[in-house]
Amino acid sequence: MFARGRRLLAAARRRVSEDIAAIRERDPAAGSLLVLLTCYPGLHALWTYRIAHLCWTNGHETAARLLSQVARLVTGVEIHPAAEIGRRVVIDHGIGVVVGSTAEIGDDVLVYHGVTLGNRRPVDGKRHPTIGDDVLLGANATILGPIEVGDGATVGGAAVVVRPVEPGETVVGNPAKPVDKVPVLNDGQPVDADAQIDRIVCDGRGQEDTETDFDPCDPPRGAG
Repeated sequence: MFARGRRLLAAARRRVSEDIAAIRERDPAAGSLLVLLTCYPGLHALWTYRIAHLCWTNGHETAARLLSQVARLVTGVEIHPAAEIGRRVVIDHGIGVVVGSTAEIGDDVLVYHGVTLGNRRPVDGKRHPTIGDDVLLGANATILGPIEVGDGATVGGAAVVVRPVEPGETVVGNPAKPVDKVPVLNDGQPVDADAQIDRIVCDGRGQEDTETDFDPCDPPRGAG
């Protein structure tokens, strides 16, 4: 019994060290160890999840849900204790992250604020996404249903993903598409919301404008 306890404690220490090292590697603003331990809600949410998950897998489901609720209230991150999360996962900023009960997250994943791993319909069994290793989930990305996001993939900010993402692929938009299938501007950059607005304004600049002589399509005076 004591030997098992020592093994669990040693494993917990390794996980804590890995989590701290992962944040320092991915966040230039990480700061001191004291700052990491006291001022990183994503880290607090992740550690609380690990304890809650241990409770859940050992049959203490009520305790697990209570821990998850406390973490949600304190950090703004909601992770169901039944979810499976790998090693060296970084939840940056944290606020608004939601991870459903049958979601799976691999190792070395970077999750920004507002990410949702949700379901498309309330059914029994697997209904949440599976995220591979070394994946980046951009801010406010939404991944829905029992789909897979392959190893090394990138999901752009505010993307809505309802279909599988291939390993190494980058998807953006709503609905999310691979970047090579997204409309681009003349300079080859993907069309984001601001660019679409600019293009609409520029396409209509031949219309009479009696309120202002400002042309948003011309460079600022002195530019170039």
